[in-house]
Amino acid sequence: MLMPLLRSVELSQYYVSGDVTIDKSAAIAPGVILHADPGSRIVISAGVCIGMGAILHARNGTLTVEAGAILGAGVLIVGKAKIGANACVGAVTTIINSDIAPQQVVSPASLVGDTSRQVTQTASSAASTEASTSELWAEEAESVAGASTEPPSPTAPPEEPPNTPKADENSLQQSQQSSVSFQTIAYSQRHLNRLMLTLFPNGQYFRSAGQNGQG
Repeated sequence: MLMPLLRSVELSQYYVSGDVTIDKSAAIAPGVILHADPGSRIVISAGVCIGMGAILHARNGTLTVEAGAILGAGVLIVGKAKIGANACVGAVTTIINSDIAPQQVVSPASLVGDTSRQVTQTASSAASTEASTSELWAEEAESVAGASTEPPSPTAPPEEPPNTPKADENSLQQSQQSSVSFQTIAYSQRHLNRLMLTLFPNGQYFRSAGQNGQG
């Protein structure tokens, strides 16, 4: 059951209709309905705690919640009943024209009182559950049959990566060699004379050469 956000008990907003007596020390959560039919009465004693969304509907008598009793969220009490002192009623429990002993603990989602409604509800819920289950099985069978009759889709072969031609080692070497240029310098007699003048600025080479020629 989806519950709204909790609010302060002091600011609780609950509905009261008919002959309803509430002790000042009782704590009533938001969304609680306290309704008494004409000729009936609801009595909420000291220290009682009523959870969110609980409904107390007095019919054909008095519905009394004695001191210290705790009613969980979503509890439904219909008819003439007495909830004993310090009793604890679990959430979403339904009590129809039945009393709860003092300090008794009632499990959540219980049905106390008129069990005929539980049988009717169980049968209807079982029928709806069976119908929904059969529909689910039918849908599952149809999906399996459709999957088995459909031919498998052809699987496209994986795309091969484009071939990257390998560079020819010889052409690569030739290109590297061609990129390197060698400069060939041709030396003439004039360059040689300049070199000799640089090495022998005083003309010693030419004198020694003439002397050697004369000798």
